[in-house]
Amino acid sequence: MNKKRNNPETIAIHGGDYRSDPTTNAVAVPIYRTTSYQFNSVDHAANLFALKEFGNIYTRIMNPTNDVLEKRIAALEGGLACLTVASGQTASLFSILNVAQSGDNIVSSTDLYGGTVSLFTHTLSKLGIEIRYADPKDPSNFEKVIDDKTRAFYGETLPNPYLRVFPIKEVSDIGRKYNIPLIMDNTAAPVLCKPIEHGAAIVIHSLTKYIGGHGTAIAGSIVDSGNFDWTADPKRQPLFNEPDASYSGAVWGKVVPELTGANIPFAVRARVCLLRDLGSACSPDNAFAIIQGLETVALRMKQHCANAEYVVNFLKKHKEVTKVIYSTEHEKPIADRAKQYLKGGNGPMIGIELKGGFEAGKKFIESLKMFYHVANIGDARSLAIHPASTTHSQLNDKELAASGVTQNYVRLCIGLEHIDDIVEDLDQAQIDEAVAIIKNTELAKPVERSRKESVILVEDIIEKITPAANQWCKENNIPQARCSWKVNYLDDDMFNAFASGRNTITYTLRHNKRR
Repeated sequence: MNKKRNNPETIAIHGGDYRSDPTTNAVAVPIYRTTSYQFNSVDHAANLFALKEFGNIYTRIMNPTNDVLEKRIAALEGGLACLTVASGQTASLFSILNVAQSGDNIVSSTDLYGGTVSLFTHTLSKLGIEIRYADPKDPSNFEKVIDDKTRAFYGETLPNPYLRVFPIKEVSDIGRKYNIPLIMDNTAAPVLCKPIEHGAAIVIHSLTKYIGGHGTAIAGSIVDSGNFDWTADPKRQPLFNEPDASYSGAVWGKVVPELTGANIPFAVRARVCLLRDLGSACSPDNAFAIIQGLETVALRMKQHCANAEYVVNFLKKHKEVTKVIYSTEHEKPIADRAKQYLKGGNGPMIGIELKGGFEAGKKFIESLKMFYHVANIGDARSLAIHPASTTHSQLNDKELAASGVTQNYVRLCIGLEHIDDIVEDLDQAQIDEAVAIIKNTELAKPVERSRKESVILVEDIIEKITPAANQWCKENNIPQARCSWKVNYLDDDMFNAFASGRNTITYTLRHNKRR
């Protein structure tokens, strides 16, 4: 495109320089399912390997399908360059390994995805990289724990499970004083937030989530903003200022701007060193799938957020919910950060704490009919999970407390279904209550009763249910028709009574002389 356009809906479709396939004029991005590429000459090959010019060498390092995706992600985030990798977890790992080595440290937010906590606390520690944690509630906590070996700050825009928006500008400003870059994981807030505009140096994504959007492909991305001076303090950033023996002594902070004309040494080093050596490449097939999701991410995020806002208001009134965790439901100034950093929506994720502890959380998950119980976020489908028994089960009690996960915490990722259907699925506690009453009465016992006796007993149960149901419906603006009960009486010798539908109790009469 000749004209630069900044609207995310347009960037997601047209970002980068791909217009059509130069050979076939195909508009859709082709899947280049190849491992290697023909060199034009021996000199051409030598120049590529020596980084005297850029081009395709091997798909582990770069691929034309991936290249289209990378340019669009960079454009979406307002960065200069992007590297796609095999997963979001790989993106997190590479972002740290690209600045830190044994003996160095990173200062990270305490508000983190459980998998990232495990990566930082256990795996990176074995590599000699220390992760120091700072509570982002007060941004100054980051400054309190730095030393001359601190190589980066790390945070999540909308961290799971706390859902407290990270103070991007405040922490970035602290980092700039000491030449410490801020790495931001923007997985949960694409389009809603552009961390680079607030000072972040690096932005990573699990493309698996909202950008992919359909739970069909795993991939990650690392975006280099181009706004950080990696050579300003050589002692602070040695990996960009000391000769790299694996590339004939190249000094990345100098050679990359000279070669490319752009300040993107972070992206280039991650590609030609880490991706070369560790091989965690994004497959072109997955890149293609992510491109399909990327084209609609701006539109989907609007609907995700609109549905989530409705659900938040619904859950705040639910008698079984003791706490609703959402970006705007925190105390000040944390709630204000949602207004400061999130534009066009407050996020699709909701946390709730339920009465009844650990077992209540499990029961809630198992009672959902439409929501999927999966270890993922960012799907078009509504998802739910009980972190204490799944995604965060590898954490000890101290780590659980630090991550914000309680035993009764349930995470909801609100999808794109019609809001009435989402709420109805969450509203199944009314049916559960009715079933519980039935099970705890004499009605559940295989006894012989006349029809008249049966009618009296069933009507008594309905009488017990109705006041609570009517009150709950009134508080939550549910039509009265959805809160009334009808009874079917059937002759059957197998069952006694059961809830056969949302508003129906079926009572079956045993075959006997007192019918």
